[in-house]
Amino acid sequence: MKNSSLKFIFILLLIIAVGYWIMSKGVFGGVVRGVKGVPDPIQKEAKGSTKKKIGGYDMDIQYLYSYDIEALVVHDEDYDDGSLSGTIAPKDVALAWGAVAEYNDRIDFNWEQSNRWYYWHVNDVGVLGPVGGEDGVSTHSANTHLIPADSRVKDDVMKIKQGDHIKLTGYLVNVDGSKPDGQTFYWYSSTTRDDTGDGACEVMYVESVRWLD
Repeated sequence: MKNSSLKFIFILLLIIAVGYWIMSKGVFGGVVRGVKGVPDPIQKEAKGSTKKKIGGYDMDIQYLYSYDIEALVVHDEDYDDGSLSGTIAPKDVALAWGAVAEYNDRIDFNWEQSNRWYYWHVNDVGVLGPVGGEDGVSTHSANTHLIPADSRVKDDVMKIKQGDHIKLTGYLVNVDGSKPDGQTFYWYSSTTRDDTGDGACEVMYVESVRWLD
């Protein structure tokens, strides 16, 4: 009986260890990691637009700024569910750069995404000193709605996962849509990294995805 109990405990500990390894290595998803030296996003004023027919709407995608962002993906969420917004932007990524990307694996961040929002929290805000406190997290991370430029880019976008160190190139955009029956749709991007709350997400028209390491 004693040997059986010890065997059971050993198997249980083994299962826990394997489960922890799977979660930390991202075998079935992303991985928690830190990346040093990730620069701030680069945006420059831009003109132009592209037009698409999506879900019966005539969509006018207006370029606000060219946008190149190198970042660590701290969370990702798929929205490719057949809805209009999911057809336009099938994935959101929570991105981090600077000290937040560097310390992501040393600070116990809890990143979450739902309903096109991203959330984060830590058990003790005192641990945020190395990243500039709560303001540092807010200005060095962002939730970004990804609009693929074409089917090839969509394939790449849908491969992005937590733990990826990537570079996205494209535009921050405003999207305006209309139907012949008068129905309208709009989705406007944030154009600054220091806003929070409703409207603070970046809406990005993605022309290329590159994995850096």
